[in-house]
Amino acid sequence: RRERQRFVDKNGRCNVQHGNLGGESSRYLSDLFTTLVDLKWRWNLLIFLLTYTVAWLVMASMWWGIAYLRGDLHRAHDDTYSPCVANVYNFPSAFLFFIETEATIGYGHRYITERCPEGIVLFLFQSLLGSIVDAFLIGCMFIKMSQPKKRAETLMFSRAAVVSQRDGKLCLMFRVGNLRNSHMVSAQIRCKLIKSRQTPEGEFLPLDQCELDVGFGTGADQLFLVSPLTICHEINSKSPFFCLSQRSLRSEQFEIVVILEGIVETTGMTCQARTSYTEDEVLWGHRFLPVMSLEDGFFRVDYSQFHATFEVPTPPYSVKE
Repeated sequence: RRERQRFVDKNGRCNVQHGNLGGESSRYLSDLFTTLVDLKWRWNLLIFLLTYTVAWLVMASMWWGIAYLRGDLHRAHDDTYSPCVANVYNFPSAFLFFIETEATIGYGHRYITERCPEGIVLFLFQSLLGSIVDAFLIGCMFIKMSQPKKRAETLMFSRAAVVSQRDGKLCLMFRVGNLRNSHMVSAQIRCKLIKSRQTPEGEFLPLDQCELDVGFGTGADQLFLVSPLTICHEINSKSPFFCLSQRSLRSEQFEIVVILEGIVETTGMTCQARTSYTEDEVLWGHRFLPVMSLEDGFFRVDYSQFHATFEVPTPPYSVKE
């Protein structure tokens, strides 16, 4: 089949765009810090560079303006004259003085004299403004770099889900794995069935969300993810797949969204990984190949077989049938 539009991509990106916000777009500016953190890296770096460049040029221009209005530029080499800022002859020297002051380098060649109250006021203003800009932008960059999004890339999901029998019950199963040696603390998995339906009152729900039970009552949704695990959804009378058979699977249209959440052991931050399975990626009558083997003193995981399945005898009928 031709690949249809997904609600959630295989890599976890949600295909939802918000448009026609109207006056509600002002809410983004009211939470400017989160807006900057959510931006892509290229826009973050551009805003970072532009903010510092503009701030530096404006503040350097103010120092140059004070020297120009006081006449310091024309008498800078007069040893008997006390300027506002010593050794400021032009705009480049004013810019260098600002950078030395802002970065607290203090080479000692340029300095404010005591006969310049406007320079002292500007110096205090520069210190306060510089601290605010540094705290805001550097804090934004630090939060963005420390986000655990990249940790989610080392959490694997099988490319396909399978339907077969386990313990005499028909089950929908998929596999998850952790590529790193560091653990996911309090890892929990959830599944949502995204499918359009019509209510008895005639209301059409294009993306209705239904929860798939993956062991809430038994605690099977709480994972000890040190090796690949097969997540199982039992198809019973309470399952939305109660009437699903091998034949009806070909005409169905749905999407199963899988959400894996946990705390990154090394950073203590919450991480979320997502993927989805459409009806084309559900294999009826298949089972996952084993990937664990016992070797000398340890267990080895063969990730080359992580996505591999094989056929097993499975009734083609639904649980209802």
